Amino acid sequence: MFLARVSGVVVATVKHPHLVGRKLLLVTPEPTPGRPAPVEVIAVDSVDAGVGDRVVVADEGNTAAQVLGMPRGPVRTIIVGIVDHVDGPGQDGPEPGP
Repeated sequence: MFLARVSGVVVATVKHPHLVGRKLLLVTPEPTPGRPAPVEVIAVDSVDAGVGDRVVVADEGNTAAQVLGMPRGPVRTIIVGIVDHVDGPGQDGPEPGP
């Protein structure tokens, strides 16, 4: 799983049957210090996220299948949560005390 920011909406008029009725969003993973800049990926939305939201993304086919309640299929990357805030050094929340 990783944190990301929703950066856009993907419109597809023709989809695999498992994707019909599902919203596809473009997400940008948050950078990790010391690693190359992450690339944007397409994720299936399961929590009604929108552009600009900070989200939790699962990137594993079995997790996606369980969240969507269907057998393993063409879905690997799925948004599973909307983040309100993160507490910790360098995050949204206050620095931890001594």
